[in-house]
Amino acid sequence: MEKRKKVAFYTLGCKLNFSETSTIARNLQDEGFDRVDFEEVADMYVINTCSVTENADKQFKQVVRKAMKLNDKAFVAAVGCYAQLKPEELAAVDGVDLVLGATEKFKLADYINDLSKNDMGEVHSCEIAEADFYVGSYSIGDRTRAFLKVQDGCDYKCTYCTIPLARGISRSDELQNVLKNASEISKQNIKEIVLTGVNIGDYGKGEFGNKKHEHTFLELVQALDEVEGIERLRISSIEPNLLKNETIEFVSKSRTFVPHFHIPLQSGSNDILKLMKRRYLREVYIERVNKIREVMPHACIGVDVIVGFPGETDEHFLETYHFLNDLDISYLHVFTYSERDNTEAAEMEGVVASNVRAKRSKMLRGLSVKKRRAFYESQLGTSRTVLFEGENKEGYIHGFTENYVKVKTPWDPELVNTLHQINLTKIDEDGSVRMEFASALV
Repeated sequence: MEKRKKVAFYTLGCKLNFSETSTIARNLQDEGFDRVDFEEVADMYVINTCSVTENADKQFKQVVRKAMKLNDKAFVAAVGCYAQLKPEELAAVDGVDLVLGATEKFKLADYINDLSKNDMGEVHSCEIAEADFYVGSYSIGDRTRAFLKVQDGCDYKCTYCTIPLARGISRSDELQNVLKNASEISKQNIKEIVLTGVNIGDYGKGEFGNKKHEHTFLELVQALDEVEGIERLRISSIEPNLLKNETIEFVSKSRTFVPHFHIPLQSGSNDILKLMKRRYLREVYIERVNKIREVMPHACIGVDVIVGFPGETDEHFLETYHFLNDLDISYLHVFTYSERDNTEAAEMEGVVASNVRAKRSKMLRGLSVKKRRAFYESQLGTSRTVLFEGENKEGYIHGFTENYVKVKTPWDPELVNTLHQINLTKIDEDGSVRMEFASALV
């Protein structure tokens, strides 16, 4: 009997990539491959790439080198956003055998023959306009939570972003299929599902560029709340103009949706938001935060912000800083602007010097530490539910409360992937929160 081949995966980038890697892995397991860790010797290494970070090409080369060090005869395939945007560049990297674009990545098995190395990377990529069909996916088996993809692509034309070029038009999974996937996940003893996509608030657009919404995001949330066996549902990043009051109110009363929102802002200056071609002004953002606080005072609110965008003066940056400082939010994800080929912003005047970008980024990261600390302090003395992760970190097990407070307690393998009622007691030196058990839930 022929020995099963081993395949290992490395995922760069977002939660959406993790869900897609998992699905590609399950497809290959059905084709006779055994999945192993990336640190192990494998017959094939698959790298799911990201185009968002400035160091995408550098990161990719490092991962390929790592794979070649483990097994210099292994077959190396690149998929994902960077593979769609710069396929020839990836194919030229020493050791790469196959590069698959947006429409081909889920058909990886079709492009593999005998896994013998190629002299030059073979490219199969499409014009992005051809990426008009939807492939559902979810991640499972490698975490205590699963990432469930509900939507792909984006119809927005933000001037700094390459994602529409890498992933195509906005399109969604059918509601029944999302519910089926959620049900499958719940049967695997996974306690938390994170909804993911490129622009999930735009959920409901069908395939083939059909702009009509078959369902709304609110209807998706309401239907998922009914799925048996799911303990927790978490909404990942959602645009402020698409996060409606009805959704916020539903989450506040929901059985399973947790009080945690991650809402991209990108800039606290209306001048810069207009240059970015965002679809809201800062006033809308304030309304969303106030609405969440009104119905869920204890909710965690995370914010994406970009510093150093072309045309961002010191005054614009300080406007953003003070806007965020005054806003009742919980943490920031800070991105330093970097030029992207084929985007409007890359051609704009008013380029901000890289040392100024770095300084502004450092200031906002400092503000984020302050905001998170204040949010954690506001939660001390309260009773919450924690879901414990699976890792032993220096003798401690960590977990997250429903409103995304990171807690720790001495390591106990029995706690992995269990939910417990706890009391939050004090903030530790590492920034996580100490806790006392109230009662076990599961």
